[in-house]
Amino acid sequence: MRIVEGPKGYRSAVPCVCRESRRLNSRLSKAAIPKHYKHSTLDSFESMYPEASPTLFRARQAAQKIVESYPFANQGIGLLLCGKVGIGKTHLAVGVLLGLIEKGADGYFCEYVDLLRRIQQSYGDESPINESSLLAPLFKMEVLVLDELGSTKPTAWVYDTLALILNKRYNDRKITIITTNYPNLPPAKSEFEEQAPEQVDRFQDQLKEEAKEVMRVKTLGDRIGERMWSRLQEMCYPVELQGDDFRQKVKRASLD
Repeated sequence: MRIVEGPKGYRSAVPCVCRESRRLNSRLSKAAIPKHYKHSTLDSFESMYPEASPTLFRARQAAQKIVESYPFANQGIGLLLCGKVGIGKTHLAVGVLLGLIEKGADGYFCEYVDLLRRIQQSYGDESPINESSLLAPLFKMEVLVLDELGSTKPTAWVYDTLALILNKRYNDRKITIITTNYPNLPPAKSEFEEQAPEQVDRFQDQLKEEAKEVMRVKTLGDRIGERMWSRLQEMCYPVELQGDDFRQKVKRASLD
């Protein structure tokens, strides 16, 4: 606190600016943002992608709107950033997270595959952590970045775990920012499902099932299930990003 004197000579104690600085640093520390993305702000996105496609420009606008509308007009609506690898999805997601943290929100960054791996490891008898402690920040934090959604093989356990996270955040109206390499479409239906004859021999039936399996795993709906895909359409504003792989074009590793 610091002492200030008012216009009529009255003195009072007000919070020092250093207090908010400490609070901001504390929120940033709890956010668990990977070191590679520590400076991935929305402003730096424009400088790193100077030749951005119209879709990247629209994605940047949508991300900025999420930050600007917080905390009064957002109503818990997040972003679903879809597009191929290396196009800036995670940069934008972290940019939103940093922007909201600066405005006073508590936030958390979570890599989808890593989360599932750590939960599975927690099931061991000798594990020092448990599933509840791993999921707690995903439930509690006002803003969650869930990176690379759909990047692990779908199983009943994966579906249930994702449903637990998304349903809790949906019911609590918390902001969820999601990135995925899969197009924002429901589970795909193969032509075999629509046109296969009623009577086929065993060999044809086996080929049909194999072909159906190959034809699936194309959309976000295939990877997370139709129920959770539908839920995301209400939770998050979907944005499709298109363009060249920025890592291949500009940020290729070099020893020079």
